[in-house]
Amino acid sequence: MTNGWRLVGVLSLLLGTMTGWLVVSHGGDIEGIRVAIRATARTSLVLFVMAFTASALAELIPSAATHWPRRNRRYLGVSFAVSHFIHLGAIVALAVVDRSLFWKLTNVGTIVLAGTAYLFIAAMAATSFDRTAAWLGPRKWRLLHLVGSWYIWISFAVAVGKRVPLDRFYWPLAALVLAAAMVRLIAMFRRNRRPVAISAP
Repeated sequence: MTNGWRLVGVLSLLLGTMTGWLVVSHGGDIEGIRVAIRATARTSLVLFVMAFTASALAELIPSAATHWPRRNRRYLGVSFAVSHFIHLGAIVALAVVDRSLFWKLTNVGTIVLAGTAYLFIAAMAATSFDRTAAWLGPRKWRLLHLVGSWYIWISFAVAVGKRVPLDRFYWPLAALVLAAAMVRLIAMFRRNRRPVAISAP
């Protein structure tokens, strides 16, 4: 399987091609933009969950299948950032093409919640390189990525949760969001319960 920054390149190319094809296949109209928004929201969720649960799954279920995401967690995270910024580009396109429809589909509260998530995404992507991570320092890096990842999880939980009563399609997406949190919390609980070895004097 593709690994490292090559994985980011391949996924970025696929995401860009998919988004362009969705818009063009619908004649470049508003419906094409809305389809692209929904599609990139789903690719972002999948990539986020893969990065969010990578270490926890490798701890809970050690195998070749779980070690690959853990080894590529950084690159899956950057690919998620690419997907979500493409998603943002599609949202901006909708706001430009049909301002009234844009405001029917969103509100100031949602923009603030999502805008904060994008700040975390940008900061986490920027510190996914060795040089910037070293500049930030390990303690601040861990705090940024811990708080940021859980805030992004909350933004996905809110975005998916409010659509569950409206469309059955969002039920499995909601289950995926909840399962991601459970995997992280179970791994954290098991990690904290491990006995600490005490060396003899």
